[in-house]
Amino acid sequence: MSSSREDLLLPLLLLLLLLLHLASLCLQSLSLVASHACHPPPFSHLIPSAHQNSINPPPSPLSSHVHALVYPTPSTPFRCFYHRRGMAVSGFEGFEKRLELHFSGHDSLGLRRLRCDALAQVLDAVQCTVVSAVGNRYFDAYILSESSLFVYPYKMVLKTCGTTQLLRSVPCLLRHTAELGLRLRACRYSRGSFIFPRAQPFPHTSFAEEALYLEERLPPSLAFRKACVLPSSSSHSWHVYSASAAADDDDRLAAGSWSTFTVEVCMTELDRSLARRFFRKKGDERSGDAVGADMTDLTEIGSINPRTLVCGFAFDPCGYSMNGLDRDSYSTIHVTPEEGHSYASFECTGRWAGGRAEVLDSLRKAIGVFRPGAVSVSFCMAPNVDENQVRSAVGDALEPFGLSCRSQAVEEFPGAGIVTYQTFTPRRE
Repeated sequence: MSSSREDLLLPLLLLLLLLLHLASLCLQSLSLVASHACHPPPFSHLIPSAHQNSINPPPSPLSSHVHALVYPTPSTPFRCFYHRRGMAVSGFEGFEKRLELHFSGHDSLGLRRLRCDALAQVLDAVQCTVVSAVGNRYFDAYILSESSLFVYPYKMVLKTCGTTQLLRSVPCLLRHTAELGLRLRACRYSRGSFIFPRAQPFPHTSFAEEALYLEERLPPSLAFRKACVLPSSSSHSWHVYSASAAADDDDRLAAGSWSTFTVEVCMTELDRSLARRFFRKKGDERSGDAVGADMTDLTEIGSINPRTLVCGFAFDPCGYSMNGLDRDSYSTIHVTPEEGHSYASFECTGRWAGGRAEVLDSLRKAIGVFRPGAVSVSFCMAPNVDENQVRSAVGDALEPFGLSCRSQAVEEFPGAGIVTYQTFTPRRE
């Protein structure tokens, strides 16, 4: 009899220990969430009042529509919330991979209805996780352990650095969006030239491999496809893959408005004294949000666009990410400050018509934060915009920093618009 009781006690004790361990993890999760100033991620469909306004938003200040709520932490170890992964033997890969997807559907919330667990699965495929987030009536902005994610009702932008496997998100994401009744209408993938290309895992071992991976996994309805490398006079090039269901203006409502543009800026050889501002002080045990807010103020990143709601995050021992929200436009900055392979990126969206001066002013201010030794600027815009005017304006914006244009290229992509690419280095005396 005693032997049978002992046999029962052992599994009961193991079960009790397991329950205590799970309770401990829950308490850690709640403690971590409470420490975030720009809450871990909002899923706005869980806040009906915010979305009732999102359909026909009344004119009022952006800040009054900011919302956030608790996001269930993935199974990734907690240390990933504070330390960037994807470190190559030589150093951290700063150059990001960027994926932009456009959908169509009949639900006004669209992609913002993605469940927490669905989004966690997508990010797990990429090998990154959410560290902080904020949202407004137009979109949700997530800071990731490696860069950023932006979710609109019918558009998603996923940008990751390090050795993440960005394109592995596509099959998983398409499964979940199909469950929501959403149809993929356009895809654009872009990146610069990696600092540590040999450290990249499949399918990012080469641009040819990346293009082939997308070719095999995108639906056949995206019939207009093009892959192109925009060259420069240096070792840096701009890689773009585009696939669209339409080659003209007819389907732009689903694939994105022609009135908007995206500018992507890549900066290397950062000014050493300015780069040091993105290192955490030894012994500073505050949250990444708290230290990130200090870095935002110290570097004047918050003044690049004064209207922007800024959510910054500092990594340990160094590194910084920022997402900015300005109504329906976003901006983002990511910094890898280590000497020898220092890198920073700035990206924003907006409207060229009527907003040209503001765009160029933001570009100048972003360059001034880092004072880089080499810069590349890529614009993706509507086919009816004068690309020569854009390239000339970018050159004028960078001229006060002693930077001269060394190369420029332009390419048109069916259904995606025109992409320009310029590189800048210091003027030769």
